Amino acid sequence: MKKAKSPCIDVCKFIGPNGWCLGCGRTKGETRKWKSLKPYDIKNLQKVLNKRMKIVKDQM
Repeated sequence: MKKAKSPCIDVCKFIGPNGWCLGCGRTKGETRKWKSLKPYDIKNLQKVLNKRMKIVKDQM
């Protein structure tokens, strides 16, 4: 199975109390762990990231 591409868009600015990236919605810890995540975990995280990015965009 092909590894999922990183959601990073090179914006990398972590903000707010949750420390979510403005570009992709991940935390610093999630960005560090990305390459070692299993496909199942990546798929679950991508669902969470979609929700986070909606929240981030609503706050802007």
